[in-house]
Amino acid sequence: MKVLSYNLNGIRSAASKGLADYLAQSGADVVCFQETKAQPDQIDNSMFWDGGYTHCYVHSAEKKGYSGVAILSKKEPDRIVTGMNKPEFDSEGRVLRADFGDLSVLCVYVPSGTMGGARQDFKMAFLDDFLSFLNELRKERPNLLVCGDFNICHKPIDINHPKKHETMSGFLPEERAWFDQLIESGFIDTFRVFNQQPDQYSWWNYRYFARQKNLGWRIDYHLITEPLRGRLTAAAIHSEAVHSDHCPVSVELIG
Repeated sequence: MKVLSYNLNGIRSAASKGLADYLAQSGADVVCFQETKAQPDQIDNSMFWDGGYTHCYVHSAEKKGYSGVAILSKKEPDRIVTGMNKPEFDSEGRVLRADFGDLSVLCVYVPSGTMGGARQDFKMAFLDDFLSFLNELRKERPNLLVCGDFNICHKPIDINHPKKHETMSGFLPEERAWFDQLIESGFIDTFRVFNQQPDQYSWWNYRYFARQKNLGWRIDYHLITEPLRGRLTAAAIHSEAVHSDHCPVSVELIG
């Protein structure tokens, strides 16, 4: 199974740039979107049918044009679960889960704290609740793949000029400590199993010619629980895709 994760920064904008054709050629079985910025009736599922994605599930934010996650799949999931049962977070459309046999694919869009103040506090509160949520979920669904935009660079290797960004949301010590805790709890950063090279990024600022200069951040991840380690066969960043200020990331598992 190949799972692709992609922060679209607006599904309608990405669609106008050839998103459906890209997915049809990607070979992905499951696609997880973040930041759809659309209500369900604004997403034309049929654009993905030619690529085999006949099943589409959407969790939009209550606020229009904001946040939102979605999962596309070629095979119908056994179960879809929306949110974390936390109204303050679920109202922003941030978590969506699809179960396929013994595997659960969970799509997450972690809040950004770049506005500072209350939104950074909101981000940290989300992270604390999300970790507790994952630890409880693993008791029921031990084979868990969590993918999406975490809005955190875990280590200095994951960001350009790390010293320059130490006081910026997305690379704050407390955010990175949270990520350490997540890994220590038994999650595996799949990309780093296969690639330990620097300058591997999944998001670039639209300004300052950042993408052309590869001044990026790696904030999009596929994390798997330890029981899935033996089924992991590949993970990659697809920086050639330019439908968004992010690029897709993928993981491949046996079964």
